[in-house]
Amino acid sequence: MKYDIVLCGVGGQGGISVSVVIARAAMAEGLRVKQSEVHGMSQRGGEVLAHLRLSDKEPASPTIPLGSASLILSFEPLEALRYLPWLNAEKGVVVSATTPLKNMGTYPETEKVMSELSALPNKILLDADAIAREAGNAKAGNMVLVGAAAKLMPIKPESIEKAIRELFARKGEQVVEANLKAFEYGRKANS
Repeated sequence: MKYDIVLCGVGGQGGISVSVVIARAAMAEGLRVKQSEVHGMSQRGGEVLAHLRLSDKEPASPTIPLGSASLILSFEPLEALRYLPWLNAEKGVVVSATTPLKNMGTYPETEKVMSELSALPNKILLDADAIAREAGNAKAGNMVLVGAAAKLMPIKPESIEKAIRELFARKGEQVVEANLKAFEYGRKANS
């Protein structure tokens, strides 16, 4: 079994936190995990990319070959399009937020970006920010997307919840519960 995830977005959207949560949950279930270095500018507004490889055997490399990702988990719609060459064209799924973060003057029209994403055969497109606000934490759109992708990944939701608790414990119970609630709302949005 191997499951490769491309995580992409811009700095400040919580992509690193998501990568840590998924990696911890996978390791807790006995899977082997390799992650690439985060590329791009992880400052607020800069491009962020990470490769996360989950397997029952040691992955050969921390980077995902073109055309073989099982999942693109994107916190911003244009970033999902940017990394489509990594997606397995037959079986891969894109899970993406629909709210653009226009961090450049040449950002294409939102309608064009969404039209291209909507044309993909295997996708889950969510207004993760609105769902996060509904769940009570506007900053937890990243966990909404993890929830939406949960049934696609080879990890039990309970393991992901435990990893969320561990990662956010130092920030207090209120932050932990807000992220767990956002995760659950994401799961319900994709049921």
